[in-house]
Amino acid sequence: MDEENKAAFFNEHNAPFAKMIGVHFTHATKARIEAELKVTPEHCTLPPNLHGGAVMAFADNLGGCGAFMNLPEGTTTSTVESKTNFLRPVPMGDVAKGVTTPVNIGRTLQVWKTEVYRGDGKLAAIVTQTQIVLHPKT
Repeated sequence: MDEENKAAFFNEHNAPFAKMIGVHFTHATKARIEAELKVTPEHCTLPPNLHGGAVMAFADNLGGCGAFMNLPEGTTTSTVESKTNFLRPVPMGDVAKGVTTPVNIGRTLQVWKTEVYRGDGKLAAIVTQTQIVLHPKT
């Protein structure tokens, strides 16, 4: 994939689960992915804040899309590891913003970091994930 912004492509062709939870891409290049997630009651735990699993799913989708944009032709990717640090809650009604950048783009593994911000600009979570590059079986 070239360096142009592929946000519209991912908004149209994203994974069904990501579409269902409401991931909306605003920027997507090989070096940076940005997306938003409106925090609805369905995304929340008690008290009504963005559920940790929703944070992780949001970040996993962004990292996977970043990996996809950096894959060699004919390969696919899958998440093999993910770690999340939760720093502060994202309240219901807010919009979580994810900013994803590569830590390392290797031949067999890619590592991505997603910072999730609240609407007030404060950092809510940091997610680091490892994506494996899968080659077709011969």
